[in-house]
Amino acid sequence: MGLQASKVLEAFKSMGVTHIVWLPDSETGFLYEAIRADGSIKLVPICREGEALAIAAGLWAGGTTPLVLIQNTGLFEAGDSVRGLGLDVGLPVVMVIGYRGWLGGRPTQDSAGVYTEPILRAWGINYYLVETDQDLAKLRAAQEEAIRTSRPVAVLIGQEYEQ
Repeated sequence: MGLQASKVLEAFKSMGVTHIVWLPDSETGFLYEAIRADGSIKLVPICREGEALAIAAGLWAGGTTPLVLIQNTGLFEAGDSVRGLGLDVGLPVVMVIGYRGWLGGRPTQDSAGVYTEPILRAWGINYYLVETDQDLAKLRAAQEEAIRTSRPVAVLIGQEYEQ
């Protein structure tokens, strides 16, 4: 069982996502192609992950439904924006985070995998783990929680996207 890009896209569309604020990487290629080919969600490329929450906040203030898609190493780089815009301002956004270093619960030597969950817990950000298509309902649960709590909620993607 895998994580099909087309099914992830359908989940985003069912959530009413209008914009994806994104720093593409090699692991998200199939998802990028699916979103671009579909055309119903606008891709907003960024140069650094620290820009992601600021751009998402502007989109949200403008009445759209943004989603942030970055890797966990980018989450670390975006820490001040997460704190200032996500938590202090109360931005109800879903952050879909590629879980680099995740080995299905086994120990990892990659510090990105080691620190991801402790950092989210330290910031008080709830998170869900998605590894297969059967987990995609967690995206909607994260969105509902973000709206209910006026806080960012993370969805950790523990699997590469498939075509």
